[in-house]
Amino acid sequence: MKPTDIKDPEYFHKVVDCQYACPAHTPVPEYIRLIAAGKYTEAFMVNWESNVFPGILGRTCDRPCEPACRRGRLKDTEDEEPVAICRLKRVCADHKGDVKSLMPPIPQKKNGKRVAFIGAGPASLTVMRDLMPLGYDCILYDDQKKGGGMMRSQIPSFRLPDEVLAEEVNYVLDMGVETHFETRVDSMKEILDQNYDAIFVGTGAPRGGDLPKLPGRQEGDANIHIGIDWLASVAFEHTKKIGKKVLVLGGGNTAMDCCRTSRRLGGDDVRIVVRSPAKTMKASPWEIEDAKGEDIPMFENHVPKEFKIENGKLTGMIFELVEAVYDDNGKRTLVPTGEPDVLMECDDVLIAIGQDNAFPWIERDLGLEFGKWDLPVLDKETFQSTLPHVFFGGDSAFGPENIITAVAHGHQAAISIDRFCSGENVTDRLPPTVNLMSQKMGVHEWAYDNDISNDDRFIVPHADKKKALKDIKLEVELGFNEQQALDEAMRCLNCDAQTVFTEDKCIECDACVDICPTNCITFTTTGEEDDLRTRLTAPAENKEQDLYISGGLPNKTNRVMVKDEDVCLHCGLCAERCPTAAWDMQKFLYNVTKTYNEKGPQLTPETLKERRKDEAA
Repeated sequence: MKPTDIKDPEYFHKVVDCQYACPAHTPVPEYIRLIAAGKYTEAFMVNWESNVFPGILGRTCDRPCEPACRRGRLKDTEDEEPVAICRLKRVCADHKGDVKSLMPPIPQKKNGKRVAFIGAGPASLTVMRDLMPLGYDCILYDDQKKGGGMMRSQIPSFRLPDEVLAEEVNYVLDMGVETHFETRVDSMKEILDQNYDAIFVGTGAPRGGDLPKLPGRQEGDANIHIGIDWLASVAFEHTKKIGKKVLVLGGGNTAMDCCRTSRRLGGDDVRIVVRSPAKTMKASPWEIEDAKGEDIPMFENHVPKEFKIENGKLTGMIFELVEAVYDDNGKRTLVPTGEPDVLMECDDVLIAIGQDNAFPWIERDLGLEFGKWDLPVLDKETFQSTLPHVFFGGDSAFGPENIITAVAHGHQAAISIDRFCSGENVTDRLPPTVNLMSQKMGVHEWAYDNDISNDDRFIVPHADKKKALKDIKLEVELGFNEQQALDEAMRCLNCDAQTVFTEDKCIECDACVDICPTNCITFTTTGEEDDLRTRLTAPAENKEQDLYISGGLPNKTNRVMVKDEDVCLHCGLCAERCPTAAWDMQKFLYNVTKTYNEKGPQLTPETLKERRKDEAA
């Protein structure tokens, strides 16, 4: 194997597993360290630079970062879990100071380019946030009364309070966006006729799944509701009650929101019914746990068969019992068990079995091509459609995902729009900004705290259940206080503090091998990767993570240093023990460059300090 090129910014980026797993590539360890130091405003701005909605995502994110967390790989205790990254994000939003003055200034003189936005969800808001500092005129159309899109209409207020949503949405809208709320766009042609320089479509996936062919569906329509539409009706206070007995069909996060909302609107007997085994439910584990904590039972392997109608009114549902059978290729088939059908009584049914895109307002003779699932044909990197000045993002681009993915789409679409409006090649992408800086202060001192806590993951406190179930606007999760935040932050392994090896300084004393707590360092002769992975001090079995390999060592022993990045804890013991400083701990800061950063500095703790000095002056 060839020596590792650590100058490639993607090498160490991949080692910072949490940041690498985040669609927006938020520098997680950086903001967690700032939280531990009580620098909540700086932590908020580091988040805001990447994910735009720290307070919102700190409550609602799907947390792709947490399964990737290196802490979750430790097996020191039975209860070892990843760092509560998402809930720490909320901490910086809850405890921040003034942040508006730290946001990019908006030029009074515009650049003459006008961009239309259809839909005020997270993708559109992100594009506007990135384009406004460059002098673009952003014109927004949305059929709701306020901005936020699905964050407002589909996430209940007991999970996401309106004041948190409004604050972070308005950080963008207050930049000078021209808003047209309660304005439904029924024709793309009409928008095209207004000669915008670019158009961004961020309308989400507004069509909820249904069971139109199930017997009794039409007769019971008054009490059978599409989940996302019903949640929107509750959010805008058109719906304020529901029957005592409620069945929620579906196993995703929308189903969890529907059942928990039903409990707060009068549902005493609320049940989740899924057609597949419970272990295959798509809802996040914590959403399922919260639903169970509110006494909501879940019935698996029940396939809807019929809506029971008596005297023209819905009275229940009939389900067929099935079991999952898997073939040799792992393909699943639901096979009837032969047991008698099950009747469940109900007053209302909420159908939450998926979402689809809906573009009835886009005429099909405009040059905009649509492909499978009626999704627009797009370039997956630029988000440009077959009509060059029209771009898509969020759920409207490739189907339903989540908020953080919509944000990631927005950043890239903003780059494309700026490139397009400037007459440049939209496929030219902005490289990341990267810093790699030694953390050594003394022989045994680091510029970061490497005294890692052995505590298990801390539990976020919740509001009293009786009170929560009586008040649909009472936030259930209370968030960490400052002490709890510090305790949880100290569990972070500082995976962005990289172990950097300089072979010219190595004397092959093997002291680093002896002190390494995970046996991740080996000195051996090089070879092909598959062979080399079996000859290490501890076999490197996870091929998804790279091996760090040095060049030839100065003692000419034909050995090289090999480190398994998968199990390294970034504890710094190798660097402390090394007598020649061949090992050094260097903080790696990776930021995905936004289009407005191309003409100004990134928002980092260092630039924030400079901005505050300027303000004071």
